[in-house]
Formats: sequence, structure tokens, C-alpha cells
Amino acid sequence: MAKAKRSTHVCGECGYEAPKWLGRCPECGAWGSFEEHAPIITSASNRKASASITPSSPALKITQVDPTKSTVQTTGIGELDRVLGSGIVPGSVVLLAGEPGVGKSTLLLEVAAKWAQQAEGKGTRTALYVTAEESAGQVRMRAERTGALQESLFLAAESQLDIVFGHVDSLKPSLLIVDSVQTMHANGVEGVPGGVAQSRAVTAALTSLAKESGIPVLLVGHVTKDGNVAGPRTLEHLVDVVLNFEGDRHSSLRMLRGIKNRFGATDEVGCFEQQHDGIHEVPDPSGLFLSHRDATPDGTAVTVAMDGVRPMLAEVQSLVVPTESKNPRRAVTGLDATRVPMVLAVLSARARKRTHDKEVYVATVGGVKVGEPAVDMAIALATASAMTGRPLPQRTVVMGEVGLAGEIRAVPNLQRRLAEAKRLGYRQAIVPNTEISIPGMKIVQVSTINEALSLIDG
Repeated sequence: MAKAKRSTHVCGECGYEAPKWLGRCPECGAWGSFEEHAPIITSASNRKASASITPSSPALKITQVDPTKSTVQTTGIGELDRVLGSGIVPGSVVLLAGEPGVGKSTLLLEVAAKWAQQAEGKGTRTALYVTAEESAGQVRMRAERTGALQESLFLAAESQLDIVFGHVDSLKPSLLIVDSVQTMHANGVEGVPGGVAQSRAVTAALTSLAKESGIPVLLVGHVTKDGNVAGPRTLEHLVDVVLNFEGDRHSSLRMLRGIKNRFGATDEVGCFEQQHDGIHEVPDPSGLFLSHRDATPDGTAVTVAMDGVRPMLAEVQSLVVPTESKNPRRAVTGLDATRVPMVLAVLSARARKRTHDKEVYVATVGGVKVGEPAVDMAIALATASAMTGRPLPQRTVVMGEVGLAGEIRAVPNLQRRLAEAKRLGYRQAIVPNTEISIPGMKIVQVSTINEALSLIDG
């Protein structure tokens, strides 16, 4: 006689299965996340005994599927469309996550207003904005401040999922925004709003609504202190697109990055700037990261960084101060704090630019963060320029990875970086020794850090 299958326990955070209940998941480390699941009966006799369900519509050949049902619709915000892959796909579910106060609700309210604004003269595009965290009056005040008042934009302050479905049935909007998924409550599901069971049930129900009705759904998600989306990891598997809206509270710069996208690439980046009247897209962000001046001072080098597939110019500044301390300070802002001391060590050992008795401060301009090795040569030349008091040549960009032997290594996407620098008016580039040419731009190729420093030392 065959033994009956025992129930299993599954972690709601990562899906790890265990034969018995565990207090802490050995896979992801979550506490109290295991739930009991009944065994799945897959014997042939039981499959024959179970009644089949007649499908509501027959299976179609893939060539017979109507392509117009998945036509991408623009949101009216170019930077968001860039990250999404050109727009919103009907029936898709997009999860926008970010830290508190970064501007998630403001951005989606402007998306709803732009969406409703495109309905003028057509009468087919309406947006329903559901807020469970604020009152309708608070959202109205924000809409007045950001210029998001539109006749085709409807607002509902509800936290019950059943009532939200009632609004959808009566209004039949072409876009649904829910702010936020962790504050919605699904009847008949145990747990408090924001818990594992409730978050999973709310997301699954809204995903089913989107797939059945073809209405795109935008969800606001909270993040934990580690920067991950709050709630079970299954949320990211249920939705079609996961976006992360990030920014420093001390800076107005906001970056929108794709973490998951079933309809496009995840290497595109959208740039926004938060102002008093809302969040504005920045189609050309390089200007935010450069100091606008006629003359280039010493201790400054301009480089081209890649954020995904998007090249952006960034300015690196270095300040070198003599000190009598036995442990000179190394302060780094906006750069990889582990690579800056390495570059300083290479300058000392390979180029005799000793900083053992000096404090060195290295930072980027405009709040941009650059972590790739391509910025190494900009750090080295900016520091050497600060030590000698001689600036780099005017309208010059610098890029290259510095090795421990003092060699300058190649960087990826060099052609695209140089094309962006030329577009912004830079006429000379100091790059690793490689075969490349840009019409109208002088390319200075160097193989070692000493060759690069000779351009400053004369």
C-alpha cells in the first residue's frame, strides 16, 4: 500500500520548501515565513477521476492572435516610456518601488494626469487613481500643486480591494493606479495589510483583473531598509514589470531603473528632478552633473559614465591638503570608496605622486554616483592636477581603467561615450590605447598612467 503524501511547508519570501515547519528560512533568513501546503495529487487514477473543465475559448495558433490587443500605449512621460520599453502594454502590471519620500506617488499622479490629458478629443482614456494611504483631499492638494487636475482623472480613497473592483466595474478606466499594494486589504484572507498573505492576495487579484480586462495596472510598493521590495518575493514574480525609483533626500535628482521587464530591456535608466511643483523628467541629464564655467580649474576632470546603456557626463573633483597627521584622511563622495585609495596608491608607486602626507577629498558634482572602473583615470588626473596646480586642457574628457601596474585598460562602450561627449561640445578625449576615431574630435591614446600625467605636467 502506497504511503499518503505528507504536506510541505513553503517559505513565503523565497519559495524554499521544507518537510516541516521552521522558524527561520535557511535559504533567505526570513523569520516566521513558512506556511503549510497540502500535497498535490498527481496519480493517473485521480487525474482520470477528476472532471475536466471545458475552456471558454479554444486554443489559437500563435499567428491567429490579434496583435492589436498588445499595442504599446505611451504614458506621456518620455523618461518613463524609455524604461518601460516605449510605453505601457495593455493588461500589464507594473510595480513601482522606492523609499519613503522619494516621489513615487507624485510621479504616478502625474502619469495619471498625462494619461487622462491624452483623452481630450478622444473620450477613450480615463485613469482611476486609488489611494489607501492618503485622503482624497490630500491627493487633490498635490494635484493642484503639480498641475495634475484633469476631468478624465478619477480619484478614490479606498483600502478594501472589493470596493476597488466595484469602482473599476462602474468606471471602466483605461488605467488603474493603486497606492499602495501594502495598504490594501483583501476580504477572506487572513493577516494584516502589508503582511505576506495579504500582499500576495492583493497582487494576485489585481494581476488577474489586468489580464482579464486588459486594463494596465500600476502599483506602488514599499521597500525594506535593505532596499528590496517589501513583502514576499512572489510579488516580483506575479507582476510583469518591476521599477525602482531611487534618489538621495539631499539631492533633487531621481533615477528610475528597471529591475524586471517582460516587454523590454532592464538596462535603460530614466532621469527625473524633483522640484516644488512636482517631478520633472530630465531628457539630457549630463548638464546636471557638470559645473558650468568658462575655464577648467585644477583638480577637475570630466568623464563619461555608463548607467545601463545611457552615457552621462560626470565631473570628478579632487582636493589635496597637506597634513601632519600620521593617518591622512581619504574622503570619497559619489565614487567607489575602495577604488579611490587604489588609484592613489598607483599614483604614489608608479608616478611618484605621493599622498602619504596629504589629505585627499574626491567627489562628483550634482549628486551622481559612479561605481565603474572607467572613472579611474579621471580620479588620477584630477588628483594629480590638484597636486601640481595645473588644470587639464579645456573641453577634454577622460576615461580609462587604471591597473595596479600603472597601465590604462580599455573600457566598454567607448564609441558611445565619445559620441555623447562630442554632442555636448567636448573636442578632445584621453582614452586607452585602442583603435577608435570620432570625426571632429581629437583622440589622445595613452597606455600608462605616466603618459596621461605628461599631458598635465607638460
